[in-house]
Amino acid sequence: MDNGLRVVHSLDTATRMVAVNVLYDVGSRDEHPDHTGFAHLFEHLMFGGTAHIPDFDIPMQRSGGEGNAFTNNDVTNFYSTLPAHHIETAFWMESDRMMSLDLSPRSLEVQRSVVMEEYKQRVLNLPYGDVTHLLLPLAYQAHPYRWPVIGRELSHIANATLDEVKAFYSRFYNPGRAILAVTGNVEWDEVISLVEKWFGEIPAGPAYQRNMPKEPKQTVQRRLEVNRPVTQDALYMSFHSPGCMHPDLYVCDVLSDILSNGDSSRLRQRLVHEQKVFSAIDAPLTGTRDAGLLDIKGKLASGVTLPQAEEAVWKELRLLMTQAVDEYELQKVKNKYESVQTFGRINYQRLAFRLAWFELNGKAELIDEELEKYQSVSQDQLLTVAGELFREDNASVLYYAKQ
Repeated sequence: MDNGLRVVHSLDTATRMVAVNVLYDVGSRDEHPDHTGFAHLFEHLMFGGTAHIPDFDIPMQRSGGEGNAFTNNDVTNFYSTLPAHHIETAFWMESDRMMSLDLSPRSLEVQRSVVMEEYKQRVLNLPYGDVTHLLLPLAYQAHPYRWPVIGRELSHIANATLDEVKAFYSRFYNPGRAILAVTGNVEWDEVISLVEKWFGEIPAGPAYQRNMPKEPKQTVQRRLEVNRPVTQDALYMSFHSPGCMHPDLYVCDVLSDILSNGDSSRLRQRLVHEQKVFSAIDAPLTGTRDAGLLDIKGKLASGVTLPQAEEAVWKELRLLMTQAVDEYELQKVKNKYESVQTFGRINYQRLAFRLAWFELNGKAELIDEELEKYQSVSQDQLLTVAGELFREDNASVLYYAKQ
């Protein structure tokens, strides 16, 4: 659109519902190191009411819909689903909080209290709650991914001023930094008509040049051990991996699935069921816009020491680095991924976010190439990427020991 708002659309006549998704190009990586947690705070502030809508739940519920949001390192995303004939309600609400958010002392104090309580519950009072606060700054030395989305310190939210909050809103929550994705039973012409009516007159917002520090290549293994009042020792290992648009990301994703996707995956089958080294273990990939992490995290079984558990993991990783993955095992992972993606496209609400995400990272149509890229991953690529990914000097290791 003229004001910079990007609009993507997918028609689905098999449903009577629509999803309206607004993705803002702002996440925790856009925060100042001394003012962390602002993107997450704004996720809450955006539900605090506007000049014309004091309570967002009421009009959405009256329309038979529901809405929610999430914040991560890279984006803040708001979404709603509602009957197609009430779609204009979502456009009205999203445009109003983009243009007329109620940023008052009272609104800030209410949402600040909510966020601070969430921080206390999730970080200070939850077993293993401080893991990300320990592991991220161990893995990252320069990039803003080194602090958690919820914020590095509670004081950063406690001391946030109204002027700082207003400046953050003006900089990031405007059409020039937003992508509107609409999916479900609504035609393209109607979408454009509604966009022009509700978003067309909102100013683009100030120009913003992101100057993101690049994380230097890790060349030395980093280690940390802490003692906490928990019931089980836990092992955490992080390996630097490519960003979401790097061609090797799909190879890393396959490696992640081979390690821990389902009970038949290697780490779960061998280290949980057979050897009983861990009671639970997982190996997720962050898939962030900039270079991210492949994490291995597991709770140890009774009687197993942290060095024993770490060595068991390294043994499995060395197999991936030195022995080709069996074609049957590789195809099984690919088939599972194809099934997930196929059924995921049926979910119009999930599709709305993914269209916005691909548009942010190039163009929405790239979503149609994703399955092919995944299916094209070869045994040789797995060996090559595993050899680079699972280097010992690319690892950050946290021993989380019970007191």
